[in-house]
This record gives sequence, C-alpha cells and structure tokens, in this order.
Amino acid sequence: MQYDRIDARILEIVQKNNRLTSEVIGEMASLSATACQRRLKRLRSEGIIEADVSIVSAKAVGRPIQMLVLVNLERERSDIIDRFKKAIKSSVDVVNGFYVTGDADFVLYVTARTMEEYEQFTRRFFYENPDIKGFKTMVIMDRVKAGFAVPIEPAPGD
Repeated sequence: MQYDRIDARILEIVQKNNRLTSEVIGEMASLSATACQRRLKRLRSEGIIEADVSIVSAKAVGRPIQMLVLVNLERERSDIIDRFKKAIKSSVDVVNGFYVTGDADFVLYVTARTMEEYEQFTRRFFYENPDIKGFKTMVIMDRVKAGFAVPIEPAPGD
C-alpha cells in the first residue's frame, strides 16, 4: 500500500469531512474531480481508506450508558482468540473491540440503554462464555474526544 503526497492530502481532507464532493476535495488537493475520484477509488480498494462512516452520539440515540471493558481470556489459544473476535464482531452492543497486550487480552467499547441492559449483556456475553476468565468494566463519565482520524505521515520518498 503506497501513497504519495497528493494522496496524503486527500486522506487528511476526508478524515475531517468525508461528505465533501470530489470537486471540492480535488480543489483542496490541486486535482481535477476525475483524478480525485480515481485516487479515492484506489485508496479504498487498497484498504488505505477502510470505511466511510459518521460518528453518532450514543446518548442522542438512546444509549447513554457507555463502558470500556477489559476482558481476560481463560487461555490464550488461537482458536479461543478467534472465537472471541467473532463474538465481538457479531455483537451490536460492542461498538469497538481491540485485541491488546498488557493486563487485558481485549478492550471493548460497549453501549447500553440502561445499567440493567448492560447487566443482561454481561450475563450473555461474558458469564455464559467458558473462555472468559474475567472482565472489568469502567463506566465512561464523559466522552472528551471521538473520532477515527489518524495522523498522516508524509508519503515515502516525498
């Protein structure tokens, strides 16, 4: 996956606002709309742009309870890890899931309508899973920053 300085500029722009038209992005990156569309298509097909999403307020859609959950597996075997990754991907309550190093095996960002709903989730997702050794929940008091933008490094060779 390679990109040049123009691609890097496009990536900076779409991370801030992916609703801009190809004409506007092209103008900001000193490209024609057609050239911009070609580059965006390539960036997507090569997996440099993974998704085009909107960040939705969990509170605004009735899911005000937000938690970070540290999960420890019973054993670190590839089949157990793969099964848990699959469970994370299939759960609508888990917004983000990360396989990590350190004190926990996974960190999950989970939302719920109520604490009772979260308790039901924990029973289903953790207590009924024999591969889970334990979990620790941290309730989010205030979301200070939300986003997916990553710093764009200068293109190699530029």
